[in-house]
Amino acid sequence: MTASTGAGRPEGPSRSSGALRAARSSKRSKPSRPFGPFGPFGPSRSAKAARSARPSRSPRALRTLRTLRALRSRQPSKQPPRQPSEHPAQQSQQSPGQAARSSVRRPKDPSLRRSLLLFRAFLREQQDPGHCYSLLARDAADQVEAYDGPVRGRTVVDVGGGGGWFTEEFRRRGAHAYLFEPDVRELGPEPAEGTVVADGYLLPLADGAADVCFSSNVLEHVADPRTFLSELVRVTRPGGLIYVSFTNWLSPWGGHEWAPWHYLGAERARARYRRRTGHPAKHTLGENLFAVHIGPTLRLVRARDDVRVVAARSRYWPFLAGAVVKVPVLREFATWNLLLILRRCPA
Repeated sequence: MTASTGAGRPEGPSRSSGALRAARSSKRSKPSRPFGPFGPFGPSRSAKAARSARPSRSPRALRTLRTLRALRSRQPSKQPPRQPSEHPAQQSQQSPGQAARSSVRRPKDPSLRRSLLLFRAFLREQQDPGHCYSLLARDAADQVEAYDGPVRGRTVVDVGGGGGWFTEEFRRRGAHAYLFEPDVRELGPEPAEGTVVADGYLLPLADGAADVCFSSNVLEHVADPRTFLSELVRVTRPGGLIYVSFTNWLSPWGGHEWAPWHYLGAERARARYRRRTGHPAKHTLGENLFAVHIGPTLRLVRARDDVRVVAARSRYWPFLAGAVVKVPVLREFATWNLLLILRRCPA
């Protein structure tokens, strides 16, 4: 007769089921990798086999790598398209500079060294104008080519270029450059070949004659900036570049040779200049120097439908050159010299 418990169940089956439950609980609580990832004595054979069979990159990493390679292979096709010429016949006769314009990127801010060199040259403008303006001409030509590609083989019109420093620099780089200057006294004893004495309000040029229309530090010397800018736009061909820079009145350099004392009044600054130098100042407010401000000038060019503003920035600042122009009031004092890069819209 088989012995039984108080519950009436056989003792043998009860012990076997309890042992089975204990075995199952011990299996669940047993760690798969005791003492670290490789056990107490290093990786097991099964772990080594798993490592050797594992791929060097996960499928997700491989998919990412393939996507990056595909994007790199498609990058050349994402180049911006070339701007069409006004006349279809000109497309087959474009110069190397015109062909490179489509791949030109907006330049980065200039260096601090460049700004210091220009500032030192400005301080010695009266004593050594040749060094000052030749350095400024090279810098301006670099800016034009940074926004519009090489000038070689292209027509550049220099409006109000004075002694012809900018014209000579453009010609040195292979451009067909011409100087238009209203003041004969500014031309010097030997004007550059091809110089034309002409007023910037009415240039003796046909519509769209220039690939690049260049005007450096002239706008503050004209009584009617609107008419002057309209004439620059007229002589520039559709798609051409217009370079305009000027020293605004509230700039520390706004009074020119009698700056920064123009903050105390133009007449007082002129009188001080005469006492210190013994001769009258070259510029007189309201005659050949005018109080031109940045805010109204920006509104003037942005309201036009025949040009597009490519850049509006400080000409000489080594950093934050575009940001300073966006801050009202501050820009009138901190910009020093405003540079406008305009693109003539298609007709």
